[in-house]
Amino acid sequence: MARTRKDLKIAYLGGGSRGWAWTFMTDLALDKELGGTIRLYDIDRKAAEANRTIGNHLMSRPEANGSWDFTVCETLADALTGADFVVISILPGTFDEMQSDVHLPERLNIWQSVGDTAGPGGMIRALRTLPMYVTFAEAIRDCCPDAWVINYTNPMSLCVKMLYYVFPQIKAFGCCHEVFGTQKVLAGIYEKETGEKVDDWHNIFVNVVGINHFTWFTEASYRTEDLFPIYDRYIDKHFEEGFQLDGENWMNSSFKCANRVKMDLFKKYGAIAAAGDRHLAEFMPGDTYLKDPETVASWKFGLTTVEWRKEDLQKRLARSARLVSGEEEMKLEPTGEEGILLIKALCGLSRFVSNVNIPNSALQIPNLPADAVVETNAVFSRDSIHPLYAGPLSDRLLALVKPHVDNHERILRASLDYDRNQVVEAFLADPNVAAKTDDRTAVSALVDDMIKNTLSYLPDGWKKQF
Repeated sequence: MARTRKDLKIAYLGGGSRGWAWTFMTDLALDKELGGTIRLYDIDRKAAEANRTIGNHLMSRPEANGSWDFTVCETLADALTGADFVVISILPGTFDEMQSDVHLPERLNIWQSVGDTAGPGGMIRALRTLPMYVTFAEAIRDCCPDAWVINYTNPMSLCVKMLYYVFPQIKAFGCCHEVFGTQKVLAGIYEKETGEKVDDWHNIFVNVVGINHFTWFTEASYRTEDLFPIYDRYIDKHFEEGFQLDGENWMNSSFKCANRVKMDLFKKYGAIAAAGDRHLAEFMPGDTYLKDPETVASWKFGLTTVEWRKEDLQKRLARSARLVSGEEEMKLEPTGEEGILLIKALCGLSRFVSNVNIPNSALQIPNLPADAVVETNAVFSRDSIHPLYAGPLSDRLLALVKPHVDNHERILRASLDYDRNQVVEAFLADPNVAAKTDDRTAVSALVDDMIKNTLSYLPDGWKKQF
């Protein structure tokens, strides 16, 4: 008799999402072993109601295996009370605020390719995100303290860090698919170099060490093969053109990536950088990959503009309307995300190893602080996550990663204490900023203007200062 869990209660905070929510729905619909209720909660109630319609219709289709009922909750407490799992996937503020996050630093020649994790954009985004996470953590503590909490929101490390700061006993972790993309790149390069087909990219076994969006593989293998020499040979022959996965046309995508940045980092540091080039570039000094748009173009990755994001949102809104009306049907095919697999393992239906963002409390990376949120592999099984020992970062990698870990602490403190000076110090310590300017006056003015541009989403403690 097959083991199943058909009585789960999952609270989805940000339940009006037109991105991750649809991915989640699709994977739920394909799975036979799980079922229950998805409680959608969003400050945009109409968006949550649209997803309720989309989700319930998806489950009614004859080819759907899942048995889920989507409901909309009026309050955060209604969504959380008695929940077994909590999924958090929110957009903090609007794309108007993100316009400032990403593009205002350009006045100091500071370019950002994503602007949601590291650098000025990631830090200011964090200031408006973290107060929400204080509220979430307190509500989870009061309404469902034993629930597993899965975070998908950026900046990932700081969101997870705040959850644990407010509620140290919380069972929270962050999921990110960037590592999967690098496993797929390694699978593709292996196939090109050997002529042999990789049966499943999940069988590219890796040791993951680092922080979110700045992760590294210190080991990588497929069956009996060490992939490092194969990767090295491929780079020697194809560095100029790079490598792109089948179906990805970097010339036409705002998320374009020829993986040349990660190849260059491998040659310099001896480990495989395991995130998309757009993210990796933002953690490095700003006079390297993000020197200017021309340099970015030479490395064949994209500056994802907020204008593009706004245009994409309009397309998603139009698609949501079509899905609600039945004019369009959602494709039922695996998304490649692992969220459902992790839920099944935590329910005791399987045992699974995946990369995860959690505090370094087991010193899985022994030369980073215990309260740093790190990304390493962990074993997921019934009601438990056991982080795997990843080993120390090399001295050279530590020198790259540690400034960002230090900045996580500065920005957390800045958020709690409404301390603009901590934000200024974090900006000055950021490698992207530091390579472009050491002018404290100019950086301080940039901080003030960026905070003012997001002030409507900040607590009163900030508003009293501006």
